[in-house]
Amino acid sequence: MSDNDPKQPNLEGAEQPFVAHLIELRDRLIRAALAIGLAFAILAIYPGPANLYDLLAAPLVAHLPKGATLIATSVISPFMVPIKITMMAAFLLALPVVLYQVWSFVAPGLYTHEKKLVMPLIVSSTLLFFMGVAFCYFFVFGQVFAFIQSFAPKSITAAPDIEAYLSFVLNMFLAFGAAFEVPVVLVILAHMGIVTVQKLKDFRRYFIVLAFVIAAVVTPPDVVSQLALAIPMCILYEVGIWAAQWSGKPKDESAADAASSADHSS
Repeated sequence: MSDNDPKQPNLEGAEQPFVAHLIELRDRLIRAALAIGLAFAILAIYPGPANLYDLLAAPLVAHLPKGATLIATSVISPFMVPIKITMMAAFLLALPVVLYQVWSFVAPGLYTHEKKLVMPLIVSSTLLFFMGVAFCYFFVFGQVFAFIQSFAPKSITAAPDIEAYLSFVLNMFLAFGAAFEVPVVLVILAHMGIVTVQKLKDFRRYFIVLAFVIAAVVTPPDVVSQLALAIPMCILYEVGIWAAQWSGKPKDESAADAASSADHSS
């Protein structure tokens, strides 16, 4: 069969869009990685990895007994832990750029009404995550460490390990950052038609119980951190109901959009 046979399927044309998407994905990933790398370089110069760790450890150090400090039980911990913290801070600093690259990649495949919703969700989810991390650092840590130290026997000298403290901080940041995303999740569920605003209101009493269960699982076994996570989740659930009611698209409008899309495709 000749290469120029018109009956032979043209695979080159079918493969070209897929290759173009892969190239675009590679370029987006490279830009996101460069943004993180640039943020890491800036933070490594100022304030520096050591100062970043001191800043992160400040809430705990403020509640340690006089003269007590954190310790390093591993030989490379004094080097690796500050580097890990700098990487984490660099990712958070470059997060708007990373999310913009994600948005630019998926935007061409979205409908107009979806594009109008996605960008506000990206911005709000980023701000809510930062708010959760800030709330945990500036309020929760101080209360939790003060509560824990109040129960410490006087015969014990507290000297936490820096790697254990880093693991604790990351878990708490992720827990509070994810918990503050409740309004975004509710808006997405309502916009996709999975739940209605009325169902969200009816589920309110069950969510309160669920919030305290989640707080008991993901936070340390003290009442302060559990209340500090569960109560904001309940408040944010109410905010999510309001946001879903405000941004949710009526069913008849969704049906009209679907019918319009079908007419265009035919």
